Amino acid sequence: MSKIEKLTNRPYLHYYLILIIALIYGCASIRTPEGGPKDTKPPKVLKMDPKNITTNFKSKKITIEFDEYIKLQNEFKEFSISPEQERPPILKGSNTKKLEITLQDSLEKNTTYTLNFGKSIADITEGNALKNFTYVFATGPTLDSLSISGNVKNALTGQPEIETIVFILPLSRDSLFGKKKPSIYTTTDSSGNYKLNNLKKDTYKIYALHEKGGDKIYQQNSDEVGFVKAPLVLDRNLDSVNLMVFKELASEFRILDRKLNTDGSISMNFNQQLRKPEIAVIEPIAVDANKKVRFNKTNDSVKIWLNDLSFDSVKIAIKDEGKSLDTVKFTRGKKDTYTRNIQAGDNLEGNLLNPYKDLKLHFNFPIDKIDLTKVTLLEDSILRTGLTLIKDSLDFLTYNVKYTWKPKEEYILKLADGALTGIFNSKNKDITKTFKLGNDDDYGTLILSVEVPDTSKNYILQIVNEKKEVVISSERIYKNTTVTFNKYRAGIYFARIIYDENKNGIWDTGNVKQGFQPEKIWYAPLELSIKANWDRKEKLIIP
Repeated sequence: MSKIEKLTNRPYLHYYLILIIALIYGCASIRTPEGGPKDTKPPKVLKMDPKNITTNFKSKKITIEFDEYIKLQNEFKEFSISPEQERPPILKGSNTKKLEITLQDSLEKNTTYTLNFGKSIADITEGNALKNFTYVFATGPTLDSLSISGNVKNALTGQPEIETIVFILPLSRDSLFGKKKPSIYTTTDSSGNYKLNNLKKDTYKIYALHEKGGDKIYQQNSDEVGFVKAPLVLDRNLDSVNLMVFKELASEFRILDRKLNTDGSISMNFNQQLRKPEIAVIEPIAVDANKKVRFNKTNDSVKIWLNDLSFDSVKIAIKDEGKSLDTVKFTRGKKDTYTRNIQAGDNLEGNLLNPYKDLKLHFNFPIDKIDLTKVTLLEDSILRTGLTLIKDSLDFLTYNVKYTWKPKEEYILKLADGALTGIFNSKNKDITKTFKLGNDDDYGTLILSVEVPDTSKNYILQIVNEKKEVVISSERIYKNTTVTFNKYRAGIYFARIIYDENKNGIWDTGNVKQGFQPEKIWYAPLELSIKANWDRKEKLIIP
C-alpha cells in the first residue's frame, strides 16, 4: 500500500478535507455589500388581522405584520388602550416581522377602543420608531369619529413644540392629571401640529406636555406644560385648539439640589425664581459677616463662599422678600481638603472685543488681590503699560480691563501664575487671552419708536437673538417712547413684548393648579436685521 493510500484510509482525514473545502467555499462566496445609505424609515404595516377600523369586533387576538423585523421598546410607557382595561393587553413581537396583541379583559358593548402604540414599535437595525401608530376597533356597529386638532407652541419663544405629548382626560377623571399616564394621547409633528381621532362625545380637559422623563406623567421640576382652562365639550369636531407650553414655577419653595463643592463653596438650586432673595448664616453666626453670595440672573440658584471653613457644620437660611423659606445644614469632615484653581471667562465674541465695550474677565472665585507686576499686555508683540483692572460694581466676580485699545492690533493679555489671590490664599495658574479689537464698521444701532396701546399698563421690550433663545437687552415700557440699542454687532434680531400684567418687571409663568396662563408675549413680525455701520430706525406699535 502506498503512503498516499495509507493517509487517505485514516478515518479522521476525511473530516479535515471536508473542513478545508468548506472554508475555501466560504471565502469565495458572494456577500451582501456593506455600507450604503443609512436606513431612516420606520417599519411599514403590511397587513392587520382583524383589519383596522373594524366594527362588531369579537376577536381576542390582533396580528399586525410589518415589512421588516421589529422590536418593542418602552412599551409599558408608550403603549395605551382607551378605554383603559384592568388587565392591559399583552404585546409580543420582538425580533420578528409580526406583532401579536392579546386582549386579556372582556370588552364593553357598543364601545370604540383605541390602541395607541406611541413610539413602542421600531425597526430592529436602526431603531427607527413608528410614531403615533394606532389601531381602532368598535364592539358595536359604529365607531366614535370625533376629533380634536390644533397646534402647540412655546409660550416664551413662540416656536412650534416638536415631539410634545397632547392628551385629554374626561372631566370626571381630571384628578388623575400628574398621577397616571393618559390613555388618549398623541405627539406633535415637525410643525407642532397634533390631532386626536376616534373620540366619543364627552367633556374633556386638554393638556400638552414637553417632558424629559418619557413617562407621560407631569413632573413639575423638569417638564413644560400647557393647558386650556375651560373644559372642552366635544359634540362635534374641534380644530384650532391651540396650546402654549411653559415651565411652571412651583407653588411651594423647595431646594432641588445642594452641595458643598470641592473648592469649599456652597451651591443650591431652587424650584422657584425668587424676587428679592437673601442668604444668612445662622450657625455659627460669626461666619456670616464675611460671606460672599452670588445669585444667578433668574434668582433660582445661588453660590456662597465662606471665609471660615473651620466649622463641623453650618446652618444657612434662605429668605425672599423678607420671608423665611427654608434652613439648610451642611456638614464637613475634619479631614476634608479642598482644591482651588482660579479661572477666567470673558466677554469676547470669538477672538474679537466689541470696540464700544470694556474687556470683562469673569472669575470663578472671589478675588482678594491682584498683583499687577504679574499681569502683562502685549500689543503687536510689544509690551505695553497703562492697563488697569477694576472690580465691577454689580458683580464681584467680574473685573473690567481698562485700556485704550487700538484697531487692527493683536493683543495678548497674560495673567501669570499667582497674579490673582482669592480667599483661602487660592492662586491662579497661567491665564492667557488673545484677541483683536472689532472693526467699528461691523456694528450698528437700532432705534425703536415704541407706541403703547394703554398707558395705564406696563410692558417689557426685549431684543432677542435670531433663535429667540437669548435676551440681548431688556427695557421696561410705560408710555410712548424711543429706545436706542446702541452699537450691536451686525446680525438678525427680533423684538418681543411681554404684557407685564402685575407690573413686576419680569415675565410671569402660568400655574396649572390655579388655572392661570403665563403673561402674554407678542413677537414683532418684522425681522430686525442690524447692518454694519448703519443706524436703523423702526416704528414698533404694540397691539
